[in-house]
Amino acid sequence: MVDKIVLGVESTAHTFGVSIIKGFSVLSNSRRLFTTNKGGMIPVKVAEHHIDVCDDVLKESLDVAGVKLKDIDLIAFSSSPGIGHTLRIGAVFARILASKLDKPLVGVNHCIAHLEIGRILSGLQDPILLYASGANTQIIAYEAGKYRVFGETLDIGIGNFIDSFARELGLGFPGGPKVEELAKKGKKLVDLPYSVKGMDVSLGGILTNLKKKIDSKLFSKEDLCYSVQEIVFAMLVEVTERAVAHTGKTSVVLGGGVACNSRLQEMTRLMCEERNIKFFCPEKQFLVDNAAMIAITGLLIFESDGCISIDASFIDPYKRTDEIIINYR
Repeated sequence: MVDKIVLGVESTAHTFGVSIIKGFSVLSNSRRLFTTNKGGMIPVKVAEHHIDVCDDVLKESLDVAGVKLKDIDLIAFSSSPGIGHTLRIGAVFARILASKLDKPLVGVNHCIAHLEIGRILSGLQDPILLYASGANTQIIAYEAGKYRVFGETLDIGIGNFIDSFARELGLGFPGGPKVEELAKKGKKLVDLPYSVKGMDVSLGGILTNLKKKIDSKLFSKEDLCYSVQEIVFAMLVEVTERAVAHTGKTSVVLGGGVACNSRLQEMTRLMCEERNIKFFCPEKQFLVDNAAMIAITGLLIFESDGCISIDASFIDPYKRTDEIIINYR
């Protein structure tokens, strides 16, 4: 495993990434992000973006790593879950490389990859993952051969919720960083629904409530952004703490693009300190969608399960985290 060089390809949503790793050392982690000044993601447009940038991202990643294509030992790609249009671009790209180079191919679940890179980088053996990204909001932990979902959103993911809220404010896409900046200037906590249902959260009703408040023009953008972060992040931390209490696990790892938010990091860290458990948050390049996590998880899978044939390298936009059997743990 130590000397194996892996090329990872990430394309589940707005990001097209290529990473080169050697063992678990990340040699490069290049990416290009689809953005707009107005509106959100149109799948066919994002797929066209990935087609346009894929060759440049590959070249950049190889140059940064100081590696030639002929040096690659294994190719891993994000096979699930995600936007079908963009998953196909990454899968075809990986298949072409595997065929051209005659190298083994491995498909990787994007959600599990977020957990694995946090686990590997932190050195924590059995953490709970608070996974907060665009389409996914889950509290995940390993139990009895699978990564189990102990809590999740009942409707939309936290990232899509924030992006939709930002779009209503006219902030463009992605909206998360802009909402965070405005939230720092907010002073008043606006009354919003606090929607925790057992171990799950619901965000759709909060979004509807926010749209009405925006239309009323009675509240400042800054106060609304501040309130969204304080209330919705508190919901996520609450269900994460419940999962900690239920499982008895002693560490929490953050993952996903929304985990870049400094306020979510602070709230999760404080919860862990109060419970006297360990907390780890990877650096930003490993929180957002990235190919390094695909390469690392691909290496784990290859070492335990081997590779798949090109004919069997399907994508599955709807495959859940808890449907996958884990043989490498």
